[in-house]
Amino acid sequence: MSGFRPGLAPTLVVLALLPVLIGLGFWQLSRADEKRQLLAAAEARRIAAPTTLDALLASADPAYLRVRLHGHFDATHSLLLDSRIRDGKAGVELLQPFQDDASGRWLLVNRGWLPWPDRRVAPAFSTPDDAQELTAWAYVPPGAAFELKHLEASGWPQLVNQVDADALWKHLGRNGVPLELRLEESPAAYRSDWPVVAMGPEKHLGYAVQWFALAIALLGLFIYFGLRKGRENNNEPSTRHA
Repeated sequence: MSGFRPGLAPTLVVLALLPVLIGLGFWQLSRADEKRQLLAAAEARRIAAPTTLDALLASADPAYLRVRLHGHFDATHSLLLDSRIRDGKAGVELLQPFQDDASGRWLLVNRGWLPWPDRRVAPAFSTPDDAQELTAWAYVPPGAAFELKHLEASGWPQLVNQVDADALWKHLGRNGVPLELRLEESPAAYRSDWPVVAMGPEKHLGYAVQWFALAIALLGLFIYFGLRKGRENNNEPSTRHA
């Protein structure tokens, strides 16, 4: 190895960075696998027959379970979930209380996305007055719990950044279900093509390739400059002798 002399500092840098880059690559691969499993599980539940509200509430893992409901919307207490982007356009999601006739329970139903191109004008929407037969699925957000922000005593509809259904029911003094139900395509729905995950498996695979490429590039540069430095050191005595 007399021709390979990378030096102490470059060696320490490579020893510190190379495991990190490789580790990040494998982490992205594991995240891609998790997303594939999540998408498969969500798809299986979303093509299954709708369950009852009682079965949904009894489930230890209600995420993506479909449920059939019959009841009425509350047009008075609407929430507009802000900063929702679709196809590069700004908008909101419309969430409204819905009372299930069979159980008498209140549910927070997300009716879908609405464009909001002009912030000076309130988003326009309408609420069905008659009884509705709905099919929706339970959305359980990953990570932190769904949380209500800036809910005020008056002024509806209210513009919020995050929503906590349980806090809403306490605010309204109602017996409500602490879940968000996302409406499937129906006459009562607006745009309801929600993505299951914000970042798909292909994105994680792309990031994994980038991390592994950086690791290979780092190792390649380390070897190249080490060999170059070794050749320079080997040539120094003959140069001085000449």
